[in-house]
Amino acid sequence: MSRNILLTGVPGVGKTQLVRRVLAEMDAKIGGFYTEEIRERGKRVGFNIKTFDGRAGILAHVNHKGPHRVGKYGVNIGDLEQIAARSVMAALQKDDLVVIDELGRMELYSAPFQQVVTEALDSDKPVLGTIQVRRNPFLDCVRARNDVRLVQVTADNRDALVESVTRDLTDLLQGARK
Repeated sequence: MSRNILLTGVPGVGKTQLVRRVLAEMDAKIGGFYTEEIRERGKRVGFNIKTFDGRAGILAHVNHKGPHRVGKYGVNIGDLEQIAARSVMAALQKDDLVVIDELGRMELYSAPFQQVVTEALDSDKPVLGTIQVRRNPFLDCVRARNDVRLVQVTADNRDALVESVTRDLTDLLQGARK
């Protein structure tokens, strides 16, 4: 069984929600980060980074100025590296399971973040993450790894995946503890 499980699917299908539902079922020390939409007056204006040790930052926002943009969003490389990447490094040191939500266009602007992702995938810790469908040389290399299992998330299967992904991660963690 692959040690690293990456959920993929079209934007808005519920990959992050699936991650959060799986983690709610887990009995493990969890580290890393997840992303969350920032909404103002019912409209999405950006994305937060939230860590499992209580830190938060902004991944991207319509009002963020800077050289890196994805559509209307300015990407906040500082918080990506100082909060998201550091949370993954800390998880590698002290937690049982590393969460990386997400590997997408915004995160590809940071070589240090990509290095941390590679270190996490190379480690003996299981990784649960999300990865965009879109092609990119770095993401294509991640998807092609022998230790990565891609799980396609759709509106039809996302509820059923909670049980199977939880079971697979539990089995991985029990194997790591032996």
